[in-house]
Amino acid sequence: MLWASTSGKTVKRDLNFEMVYPNRPEDVWRALTDSDALAGWLMENNFKPRVGHKFHFRSKSGLGFERIIPCKVLEVEKPRVLSYAWGNSGSVVTFRLEPVSQGTRLRLEHKGLSGLRGLALAWVLGHGWVHKIEQRLPAVLSNAAMQEAQ
Repeated sequence: MLWASTSGKTVKRDLNFEMVYPNRPEDVWRALTDSDALAGWLMENNFKPRVGHKFHFRSKSGLGFERIIPCKVLEVEKPRVLSYAWGNSGSVVTFRLEPVSQGTRLRLEHKGLSGLRGLALAWVLGHGWVHKIEQRLPAVLSNAAMQEAQ
């Protein structure tokens, strides 16, 4: 889902996604906040779930170029809310977890993508987030559940 809002002359693109996983909130929280688990579904990182912690996501493109995304943890409310500044553009990623009868509802917001660059980033990141939360995160959650059952 892509939502667009305008503020004066600046066009902002906000991304909003929602998924339900058949896992406990604590398990989804671990996948969002454990550096190794996070690397398994999102990107390599040096993340720590502490407000103020500065960290980087690292990825390599198909052409071998390394991309480094500087981030800073803004909010940690275990196991409900995790928020961090994303890159240098002023955008913010927020994960909200809610227990539901089917397991855990995850709401992902990526806000503050503005201007023409923000429009392009919203398109790229929107597709990327969908792939990550619909395919890669469930695989990490499934692997963790299998390991816990053994």
